[in-house]
Amino acid sequence: MFVVGSARSVISPFSEVSVATIDQVIRQAVNPFDPATFKPGNFWHEQQDPALHVASIHQDVIERVEAVLTQVGQDHRTRTLLLSGDSGSGKSHLLGRLKRTFNANAFFAYIDPFPDSEAIWRHILRYTVDSLVQTPEQQQESQLLLWLNSLSAFQHGDRSGWGLTKRQQFIRTLKKAYPSGIYNANEFFGVLYDLIDPDRYAIACEWLRGDDLDEDSLNLLNVKQAIDSEDAAQKILANIGKITVETRPIVLCFDQLDNIARTSNGVIDLQALFNVNSSIHNQGLKNFLVIISIITSTWKQHTDRIQQADRVRIDESIQLKPITLNQAEALWASRLLPLHQQAMPSPHSAIYPLTRQTLEQKYPGGKTQPRLVLELGRRLLQRYKVGAAADRPEDAIAALKLVWLQEFNQVQDRISRIRQLSAPELIQMVREVLSVLQVGEIRPKFLPSPTYANQSLSYQPSSQTGRVAIAWNDDPNMLSFYHVMNACRRAIAVDLCQTLFLIRSEGVGKPGNKGHEFYQQLFARGDRHYHIQPDLDSVHYLATYHSLVNATYAGELVVAGKTPTIDELEALMREADLLQSCTLLKNLKVVSGRSRDRKSRRQPNGKVAQANSQPDVEPIQAFLLDLLKTHRLLGRQVLAQTALGQFPQVNEAEIDRLIQDLTALNQIQVLGDDGDRAAQLVCLTAAV
Repeated sequence: MFVVGSARSVISPFSEVSVATIDQVIRQAVNPFDPATFKPGNFWHEQQDPALHVASIHQDVIERVEAVLTQVGQDHRTRTLLLSGDSGSGKSHLLGRLKRTFNANAFFAYIDPFPDSEAIWRHILRYTVDSLVQTPEQQQESQLLLWLNSLSAFQHGDRSGWGLTKRQQFIRTLKKAYPSGIYNANEFFGVLYDLIDPDRYAIACEWLRGDDLDEDSLNLLNVKQAIDSEDAAQKILANIGKITVETRPIVLCFDQLDNIARTSNGVIDLQALFNVNSSIHNQGLKNFLVIISIITSTWKQHTDRIQQADRVRIDESIQLKPITLNQAEALWASRLLPLHQQAMPSPHSAIYPLTRQTLEQKYPGGKTQPRLVLELGRRLLQRYKVGAAADRPEDAIAALKLVWLQEFNQVQDRISRIRQLSAPELIQMVREVLSVLQVGEIRPKFLPSPTYANQSLSYQPSSQTGRVAIAWNDDPNMLSFYHVMNACRRAIAVDLCQTLFLIRSEGVGKPGNKGHEFYQQLFARGDRHYHIQPDLDSVHYLATYHSLVNATYAGELVVAGKTPTIDELEALMREADLLQSCTLLKNLKVVSGRSRDRKSRRQPNGKVAQANSQPDVEPIQAFLLDLLKTHRLLGRQVLAQTALGQFPQVNEAEIDRLIQDLTALNQIQVLGDDGDRAAQLVCLTAAV
């Protein structure tokens, strides 16, 4: 994935000339401190560049975690670490570094913020399995297959040999190795058997993560039902822990907790998480290291709401300390190194054109936070590059659009089907975008069903009487569909809403099926209540904004040098008009924008779908302008190559034509000798 502004994505504009001074390189290059690289997150999705690590930063924390992880590996007793730090101290980045450093010694799971406290165990199981199917660096197989291959019961052969073993013999062998304490042993071990069959691997993973599979899929796996309760999810997670005792510990990383489910009082439900943590300890789930990463102020604000009995289940609290000026200087040097490597002669200082004196003046106490150092470096380098122009107000809309595009492309790469996300997550994402669009008062859990209420919401439009409700259910299981349809029928019967939207991409059953009958009664006419079949593209919109929301609540999103609040992010989203092309939102009648041309879209496999040979140039031109609004001055080749990284369906000649068109429209200006494009610079005209 090409990352806008990443230090490792800086493209040398001087391939056609022999030498370039450092000042020439800086004028041509994207700013290596671009805030698009400040936003960490799920360490299986955000690939960290090891060249940007400063080994000494938080090294004491890494050593302490290593010691605790070693203890878990030796005695298999689960432990919990509370990792706290100020916003911008590098907590999420540190989790990624821990995974990178110790993945050979432990299996790592990143648990995204849970949207519903009543389904927290199922959420944790889903994200644990989703992490286990990820492939560690320098490995050919997923964590899950590495785990299975390391079981002593099967070390006599590789998994291709297991596939020849009859199913019952496989199950008996594992039951003999684990004679007690395994929940639903026959079915659980049977699904593990299916994991070694390439034809059943995907569906076996779906069962393990708690997907509500249809009857045919359940029969294929020889299981009676899905993992459809909190108790079952907890026990399956315990099974995984018991079996990993003879292999490696599992590290469960909880992060970005400011956007978890909220209580009826509107505060984040940390108690639900600590209930889980206490249960892991009290019920003897083995071989887990639980790391709870939280902002210091959030912890101080909510700690009194957590029961004392649960607080004592924290084995150790670790506070991330501010970094020293030596570490700050090393952080600058890591970002500037790619630019220095292009320059002749080499700069005399590893942080040129920045200075140690600036750090000392800015931070007279000798301590600061990593993100503050990066942001200071960005502003100073921008001022050095363009002079007084850097002091003009920054274009927050252009900056947000660049961050959005980067995140959107990453979401496309990782979400290849709608059911990768649970219904509670999807309905939370809908609620978040409805809040941006200011549709009116939003209430969660509309459906009158304790099981399926978390798949619904309602709101009161300011422009009309009567509530609008939305339910999202994509479980292929027809029994689940029946219960959702029955809940919808009951809600409408007592006039809880005047309009109901059902979002569902799966089938709706066949005649004779009771759920299908209820569906026909409610949605067949399509006059008051509507069935929407969502497309994957719309889910990418929802998931992209959700990622930005998580980062905003965690204080990790930086836009034009500022960390916006959620209200400020919503205002920027409305001004940037980034949701107007979402088909699902148009079908919900909350936006009216035109569809985004798919000729400019990247597909999950990295390829680009093209309806014809002529790509839509509008988003590419907008990207070129946003990039120049953000960086003020770029080398022509850098501008072109950066655009190619985001729009691989076009070639360099087409990008060059777009640059010429924008020049003719007096929107950008090309500076320098026409005969030496490698040395040309591009900036906005004064009219833009």
